[in-house]
Amino acid sequence: MHSLCFTADPCLCPMRLDTYASSVQNISRSRLKTGLESVTVNGKNAKLSLRLKGGENICIAWEDPVPAYIKPQNIPLDILFDNIDVTVVNKAQGMVTHPGAGNWEGTLVNALLYHWGCREKIEDVSSRPGIVHRLDKDTSGVLIAAKNRDAEVFLQSEFKNRRVKKEYIAIVRGHPPYLKGEIKNNIGRSPSNRKKFTVMRDAKTGKYAHTLYRCIGIYGPYSLMRIRIKTGRTHQIRVHMKYLGCPILGDSIYGVKDTLFTDAVLMLHARTLSLRLPSYRQDTDMQHPVEFTAPVPRRFKKVLKTLHAEFKPTPLCRNT
Repeated sequence: MHSLCFTADPCLCPMRLDTYASSVQNISRSRLKTGLESVTVNGKNAKLSLRLKGGENICIAWEDPVPAYIKPQNIPLDILFDNIDVTVVNKAQGMVTHPGAGNWEGTLVNALLYHWGCREKIEDVSSRPGIVHRLDKDTSGVLIAAKNRDAEVFLQSEFKNRRVKKEYIAIVRGHPPYLKGEIKNNIGRSPSNRKKFTVMRDAKTGKYAHTLYRCIGIYGPYSLMRIRIKTGRTHQIRVHMKYLGCPILGDSIYGVKDTLFTDAVLMLHARTLSLRLPSYRQDTDMQHPVEFTAPVPRRFKKVLKTLHAEFKPTPLCRNT
């Protein structure tokens, strides 16, 4: 991720923001068109077509351009399901979902292309062929990928129209105010750190995010959470758990270093994914969703074993 912040020179305005950025700040038009992540003017989201008057504080963030080709790589995958339309995997923690800045190889896409029979580099394609949703690098668990364009369009529609159910498990620091609840607010990129997202104070900014949670275990100062997301915003669960006062254990961006689990990495796992499969789109008798489950990962079992040994589990009582 690259970013540039500057103040529009009143002597050069009025001028369109995109024209100013390319001609005065030397940001190439290709980066503005294909790699743009966000634009803010005086701390608020803005469009490149905005006409600057002069004196505005502007921040532009963009990704590096996509690679000219993607190389299939023989990387082991934990396949949960495979048919002519889709592949469902249990993504390993530490694996990047699709190529991007600094991660052009070794991604899930590289591995999927090889698994699908590709042996030569693929040119003139998107950097994320078949990817209809994603998991953060350090989030493990269930992820579905489309093998063909028809399946991709079908799945994109299912996700867009929120007909997909996603459930996660997480080990967090602290205890939620209630054992069961939901969080509804807007999430946007942090104005102070472009790599982070935050809950927006102004309800008119950011994107709507909806998370449901249930605490299913309390061990001393830690909690085991079951989480469902109704929307799929970047870093949504991590931001919402921090907002709840319970940052996820091992979260290097939104959490703090833990004294008991000093080497912990993000304790977030996509446990189940329930959705209709593209193959069923023409079969009215098979419109029911199919659920895929990724086993509880070893890192969770290891931490839970320590928690059981260190702390007596707290009985869970009903809250109101």
